[in-house]
Amino acid sequence: MSSTPEAPRAPRRESTREHHGDVVVDPYAWLSDKDDAQVRAHLEAENAYAEAMTASLEPLREAIFEEIRSRTQETDLSVPVASGPWWYYTRSFEGSQYSVECRSPRVDGQPRPSLDAQEPVPGEQVLLDGNAEAKGHDFFSLGALTVSPDHRRLAYAVDTEGDERFALRIKDLQTGEVLDDAVSGIGYGVVFSLDGRFVFYLRVDEQWRPHQVWRHEVGTPTAQDVLVLQEDDERFWMGLGSSRDDRWLMIGLGSKTTSEVHLLDAADPLGEFRVVAPRQEGVEYDVEPAADRLLIVHNAHSIDSDLAWAPLDATSADQWQPLMRSGEGERFQGVEAFDDVAVLSLRRNGLTALRVLDRDPSSETGFGTWHDIELDEPVHHVWLGDNPEPATRTLQVGFESLVTPKTVYDYDVRTRELTLLKRQPVLGGYDPSAYEQRREWAVAPDGTRVPISVVHRAGAVPDGSHPGLVTAYGSYELSSDPYFSVARLSLLERGFVYAIAHVRGGGEMGRAWYDEGKLGSKKNTFTDFVACARHLVETGWVAPDRLVAEGGSAGGLLIGAAVNLAPELFRAVHAAVPFVDALTTILDPTLPLTVVEWEEWGNPLHDPEVYAYMKSYSPYENVRRAAYPAVLATTSLNDTRVYFTEPAKWVARLREETTSDPVERPVLLRTEMTAGHGGKSGRYDSWRQVAWEWAFLADQAGARDRVVDAPAQNPA
Repeated sequence: MSSTPEAPRAPRRESTREHHGDVVVDPYAWLSDKDDAQVRAHLEAENAYAEAMTASLEPLREAIFEEIRSRTQETDLSVPVASGPWWYYTRSFEGSQYSVECRSPRVDGQPRPSLDAQEPVPGEQVLLDGNAEAKGHDFFSLGALTVSPDHRRLAYAVDTEGDERFALRIKDLQTGEVLDDAVSGIGYGVVFSLDGRFVFYLRVDEQWRPHQVWRHEVGTPTAQDVLVLQEDDERFWMGLGSSRDDRWLMIGLGSKTTSEVHLLDAADPLGEFRVVAPRQEGVEYDVEPAADRLLIVHNAHSIDSDLAWAPLDATSADQWQPLMRSGEGERFQGVEAFDDVAVLSLRRNGLTALRVLDRDPSSETGFGTWHDIELDEPVHHVWLGDNPEPATRTLQVGFESLVTPKTVYDYDVRTRELTLLKRQPVLGGYDPSAYEQRREWAVAPDGTRVPISVVHRAGAVPDGSHPGLVTAYGSYELSSDPYFSVARLSLLERGFVYAIAHVRGGGEMGRAWYDEGKLGSKKNTFTDFVACARHLVETGWVAPDRLVAEGGSAGGLLIGAAVNLAPELFRAVHAAVPFVDALTTILDPTLPLTVVEWEEWGNPLHDPEVYAYMKSYSPYENVRRAAYPAVLATTSLNDTRVYFTEPAKWVARLREETTSDPVERPVLLRTEMTAGHGGKSGRYDSWRQVAWEWAFLADQAGARDRVVDAPAQNPA
């Protein structure tokens, strides 16, 4: 009989910090330097312990991995998208970790080609083979992939460490030659000038905040690069892009509450960017060039934003003219313009929607009638797909739900008909009617109704016997929309009830939903989540001793706070790259993202009330003597968004305080030594990572043995 491995114990090295008269002794602050040999040794010991404690799950991990792989069409290609003289698409090949970007010639008057994933395409060109680029590296990610307006050059940015700092390369698409690899250490996003002679890119500051736009002439030394714009306000983040017609280069500047957009004629790359409207505290706006005017989604007059238009040369918000007001239960999110229509992306009653506005040259606004694209599933996610050409009259639209795989349609803006182009293949005879999805509502402690998207096998009844997994995010107004997952089928076929809790702090129910889950109302995010978990148990959908939870990044903060509030509610939790030492991080303005985040969490460095409030919920600060659930914390050594030190410290403190049996409910830390915030990069590596994590949760939830009977058919 083998003995139980002994959990690593991080040495206590007490350090002290003091703010607003509050003295905090932190015994694990030393776990912060990834170059420290003792820190690395501790992380390696934690990895070894996690492997030893879960060694018996290897068959289950392998089974889940093979299930994901067997249901995935490994050799596949995306729907071709027309742009200029080419059809652009992405290929994947069985056995390859990364995708291959391709194009084939477009013949005038010919419809979209029906390509065969198994067959070569006449005239096909490989733009970028991710597998070739990743060769010799444990990690590979792209931060930019853009073709010049004349389709002769490709700019792409590569990260092989996981730290989200990219090396820029520019390739001649006729010869395959790399023309330029001089620029490195850049952020996300690269755009070409209209003639392809120049590229514009972003630099980051010491806090890793994109704060500069630079212009680089292809083929010249970086010493000749020109600083185009610098943002010194540390609250603001920079983005870079171009208009659909390639006429305009665009710089977006945004804090959590305020934004500003700059435009430059792409034919005049040596010119100066123009401000569309100077920033006004609390006003957020997005700009879409629409031929002879600008379309602007803004919140100057409505918390859930309105749609306006302005002259093409606008330089002030005083020039904005109303086009459409958001209605009750609606939240306008963005607009895209084409020659004949504009498409407004919005949220309506908690779900995504698309609204098509017809152009009307006789109208002062430039637009006349409008309609919403009709969809037939009550729980869904819809979005406007890749549509690079302004002149198109058929729009690529994406759709999915908890039971419907990712689907691409052509939408005819004149006939209002949807034509199916491709539905994500799910091998092995997947039948969506074998599963049921719906929306339920939990009641938070303050009486707020919180929506939950739920999916499970058809025919399941709320008899209190099912294992369940509940997940959420709940920050930055990011919505956790219903989505399809091949991997999730491995849980559903083991009897799981899977739930997405749409807690406050996200954007599902409009801007107020976000505002009620940030700053001094942040605790609503956590109590909402606990209420949703209790609802699943109290309504009989999940057994009280078989509920597990999962969340990542700010969602990992949510998990950490929830287990402090109600440790008895969960059998096990997985916190991925979790922001569990939030107060310590937000107190340090030298760390990446901290100052940018003060408008989300508050500024505890200068405000004692914010300090006290954050300290009252930050998971690391509030670990207490209690019977905690089993905990799996996963992180990456090179993560620049949430440092590995946060889960490392949290796990050390949890081990000290939990009264649970360390064998039945272990506390584990697993660190990827070459990865970033999103974990491993290759698809097979990613599947193995998911299989590792879900095997742990399935085992804890009592669903280790696979359900062998076929899912019941929906009696409807």
